[in-house]
Amino acid sequence: MDPAALAVERARVDDRIASLHHELASLAEEQALTSHDDEHDPEGVTIAVQRAQLQGLLAAAERDRAELAGAARRFADGSYGVCTGCGGPIAPERLEALPAARTCISCATRRGTRR
Repeated sequence: MDPAALAVERARVDDRIASLHHELASLAEEQALTSHDDEHDPEGVTIAVQRAQLQGLLAAAERDRAELAGAARRFADGSYGVCTGCGGPIAPERLEALPAARTCISCATRRGTRR
């Protein structure tokens, strides 16, 4: 993974964040135009549930963006691809799948994290 690839991934996450913000704004607009008693709506999922789902997706995307910013900093200081757990190399395949990975597979497995 190089800085250009990290920038592409960051742009993809930024697009996802913008889209989720747009969906939340649209949902708020929709809610303003309907009655506030969506609890008994026969259409299924309530606006509150949709909002909660979108907010969860947005929070995850913002965490991804923060992780990618950290990866860019590590790339700049020369520590990108070095496991923060054991100091060993992070496999290129892992970095390809998770560009913001901070740990090798062994350390991630031990900690129970994916990053």
